[in-house]
Amino acid sequence: MTRLVFCKKYQEKLPGLPAPPLPGSTGQDIFENVSEKAWKEWQGNQTMLINEHRLSLMNPDARKFLTKEMHRFFDNEKYAKPEGYLPPSS
Repeated sequence: MTRLVFCKKYQEKLPGLPAPPLPGSTGQDIFENVSEKAWKEWQGNQTMLINEHRLSLMNPDARKFLTKEMHRFFDNEKYAKPEGYLPPSS
């Protein structure tokens, strides 16, 4: 049976992740409050940000930047997008 969560990104009940995606309290918060759909969408945006900004995940400042943007993304605040990016049309 699929586990449902009230997704803070989409403000509706959606299938949740099978396990916390990150260690610690941040991962647990995402597990409890973010849908699998929103997590996959964030992963795509995160990959584009890493590539565009040439971020090294070994760099603590890069990790802080991505964490801050992730929270903004899930909280429906203005978040960093790759320059000139246009989402695919449906």
